[in-house]
Amino acid sequence: MVAAWKAAGLTYNRYLAVAARVVRRSLKEDKRLAAERRGEMDLRFAKWENGKQGESKNLAAALAESTPAASS
Repeated sequence: MVAAWKAAGLTYNRYLAVAARVVRRSLKEDKRLAAERRGEMDLRFAKWENGKQGESKNLAAALAESTPAASS
């Protein structure tokens, strides 16, 4: 039996991120704000091609761009 997140075409890390976002959004206002601050990321990544580093991008912004549902 295949896990639901795998059948949906998600990686486990993406599944965890979606689940955490859903839990944070379901909290009452004061608890939600505190949880959202803990969930913020300040990670950067860059793709390497032909031995050269590409543009460095913020991981949170790249995730938001790749999932249209995340912005709503």
